[in-house]
Amino acid sequence: MSEKTPKKRKGFVLGYYPGMNMWTLFFFVYLYMPMVVLVAYSFNDGNRAQIWQGFSTRWFYRAFINDDIQNAALNSLIIAVCATVVATVLATLAALVLARGGEFRGRSASLGMVTLPLIVPEIATAVATLSFFAIIGFQLGMLSIIIAHTVFCIPFAFLPIRARLEGMDTDLEQAAGDLYANAWETFRFVTLPILAPGIVAGAMLAFIISVDDFIITLMVSGAGATTLPLYIYGMIRQGITPEVNVISTVMLAISIAFITAYWFISARGDTVKGH
Repeated sequence: MSEKTPKKRKGFVLGYYPGMNMWTLFFFVYLYMPMVVLVAYSFNDGNRAQIWQGFSTRWFYRAFINDDIQNAALNSLIIAVCATVVATVLATLAALVLARGGEFRGRSASLGMVTLPLIVPEIATAVATLSFFAIIGFQLGMLSIIIAHTVFCIPFAFLPIRARLEGMDTDLEQAAGDLYANAWETFRFVTLPILAPGIVAGAMLAFIISVDDFIITLMVSGAGATTLPLYIYGMIRQGITPEVNVISTVMLAISIAFITAYWFISARGDTVKGH
């Protein structure tokens, strides 16, 4: 008699786990449904945000002609641009040193210090920054927010730049050296163009982090330094109106646009790097 061959047991495959598809769907609905409701109620015609009274875009018009909102948006833009530029420059220099500087004493500690703000709770960073400004007697205002955002955004800009550097092929740089290019010419005409997608991606990520930040901004802001997140917080304390939904929807759209562009730039950089 021939013995039956035992069936080979399949390993655990997460995608085929019973009920996993349903749980995944529930997760995404739970995560994104509040945003869908927020966007939908920004087109509410009524004066109350939670009661639907018909479709209308009048709250968008009222939000865009509001002088306070315009000032807050301008403050957010100025702070984000300044913090992004400085943070991206510092992150690029740090990435060049840590990725191309070879082994040196304190390299691991330096890498840990650069990425530490990603691990430390934001409220702790905010309180520490406020305490530092208080100790040195620094006046709170736009400049204090820019400095705080710059420090907080450096690791967000650093990660994609460092990843791009570590994945770069050094053959072109070596070829430039063989063709008698000095270190500056090699960096300007070879390294920098190849590194550009990583720098742009890091800058976009830093910009959106700065625009959306609330906790650090709340701690270190002074009079006349109201940003959009702070303005939304003040409006919510007085009662939620469709105007709050409109501002939140616009900020959400900006965040999605930047994150999408960041993803495409990163993907394009990986494709070029693969070739």
